[in-house]
Amino acid sequence: MYYNDILETIGNTPLVKLNKTVAALPCIVLAKIETTNPGNSVKDRMALKMIEDAEADGRLKPGGTIVEGTSGNTGMGLAIAAVVKGYKCIFVTTDKQSKEKVDALKAVGSEVIVCPTDVDPEDARSYYSVSKRLGSEIPNAWYVNQYDNPSNAIAHYESTGPEIWEQTEGKITHFVSGVGTGGTISGVGKYLKEKNPDIQCWGIDTYGSIFKKYHETGEFDEGEIYPYITEGIGEDILPKNVNFDIIDHFEKVTDKDGLLWQRKLAKEEGILVGNSAGSAVKGILQCADKLKPTDVVVVLFHDHATRYMGKAFNDEWMKERGFLDSTPKTAEDIISSHSHLPTLTVLETDHVKVAFDLMEKHDISQLPVINKEGDFIGSINDNNLLSQLLKNPSLGEQKVIEVMQESFPMIDASTTIDRVSTLINKDNPAVLVKELSGTVHILTKCDLIVALSS
Repeated sequence: MYYNDILETIGNTPLVKLNKTVAALPCIVLAKIETTNPGNSVKDRMALKMIEDAEADGRLKPGGTIVEGTSGNTGMGLAIAAVVKGYKCIFVTTDKQSKEKVDALKAVGSEVIVCPTDVDPEDARSYYSVSKRLGSEIPNAWYVNQYDNPSNAIAHYESTGPEIWEQTEGKITHFVSGVGTGGTISGVGKYLKEKNPDIQCWGIDTYGSIFKKYHETGEFDEGEIYPYITEGIGEDILPKNVNFDIIDHFEKVTDKDGLLWQRKLAKEEGILVGNSAGSAVKGILQCADKLKPTDVVVVLFHDHATRYMGKAFNDEWMKERGFLDSTPKTAEDIISSHSHLPTLTVLETDHVKVAFDLMEKHDISQLPVINKEGDFIGSINDNNLLSQLLKNPSLGEQKVIEVMQESFPMIDASTTIDRVSTLINKDNPAVLVKELSGTVHILTKCDLIVALSS
């Protein structure tokens, strides 16, 4: 069996039980993994539906140009469909979106325009205004408007909702999803509630967005609106696709928590997903008191982690924003700045001159010594070599094995900084750090000084 084109692979995504990240909850939590769609996000579903409906009623004509404001994922879904169907694409996004998202859109031939985030939606510079203007100015263009386009929610009513119902054999009690355009939670929620009105639909919101307060009070409070980092959820407008009557509860999650739980999903579940997934899991945990052992919670994971490697999965980016503690706690933390580099070594059979040259070239003071099998069997350092050189000017012609000292102590990457500090002293200038993968790095006295003084 084969598919006729990539669009036929959209949907039928897997449902996977979460374990470690939700161990504190009394119930089962199942993740709907939308990253298996060809564009690696849930947005593929509604993108194709919006295009097909626009083709059917004549809004999108052969050879036309698709114009949309997007945080990246809808754009990717539209772009993939456009490649197959023969349309051009112009996407307008904001400067808070990850570089990976913009690069991905360009990779499939789309033109991308980046607008400032911190402006009012009505501002002529906003990505809402720019995309709408381009849609009216460009000949034979169709402005998608995913926020208000009813095909968005219909796509999930017709596909995502039925899949979840069938995959849980109708046992689902809660559906949890981040809310941005509102199409996913509104479409899925409508279908599920028609099957069982008791099913709860929880929307995950972020601080800086108006959804939660509007849902609870009916007030559009501009005081709730301010810039935030989380991508894909929250809004400073009220999209028509958000059916507030379908949503039973909104839970707000901070930028920091969303990012940290995004990372935890990768490290503890092996599931590589985006900001909104981290926020959704944290949101469920914040609502633990609302859950009971018989509940079956389905949480939708919108998109893939590859869209966020330069942000959530970049330690330096996280530390700069105060989302990660920059104080090193383990050997792994101390060597993080150079752990991507290979460890310099000399063979026991090398001449000492080889060690001299390496140390001079790389401006280092010590080297581990290995045998031909790659085992660490000794060490040399500049102080010791200097004292021997003063006694023997021809030291450079001797073999390393004849002048080396004991090997540097070998420690695990998880060894605490306190333990490292006891191993490095005037007689021992370095330790070897072994990662779980078996890769070995050197941690020097200089590394420790920098770590302790930072």
